[in-house]
Amino acid sequence: MITWFLWMIVLGFVAWTVWNYWRVRQSAQFISNEEFKGLMQGGQVIDLRDGASFRRQHILGARNFQAGQFKESLSALRPDKPVLLYDNARGANLARSILSLKKAGFTQVYVLRDGFDHWDGKIKATKQ
Repeated sequence: MITWFLWMIVLGFVAWTVWNYWRVRQSAQFISNEEFKGLMQGGQVIDLRDGASFRRQHILGARNFQAGQFKESLSALRPDKPVLLYDNARGANLARSILSLKKAGFTQVYVLRDGFDHWDGKIKATKQ
């Protein structure tokens, strides 16, 4: 009986993970560095990392919308322009932010596929 219960918990967790992965992939396009650079001119570049990381260095022209305040920051975005998101390579904030954008009616949402850790374009860095 306990084994069956544990298997149900594991299966539920796996199903929930797959469901979230699918929803995120349906709500945003994950693009390469080159595609991201091409969309930057007319898009809104949003850095989802914490404030300290953003101040240290970030993609040139990006704004910092920290995950905890992302929903409150949505009013600063224009829904008629592409939204380009990035986080670290293993960013945990992406899914929540992407789904918030979709719920708010944004249809042009793009994510830097490998995150800031693998960005090869222009950055703004603070001198230490």
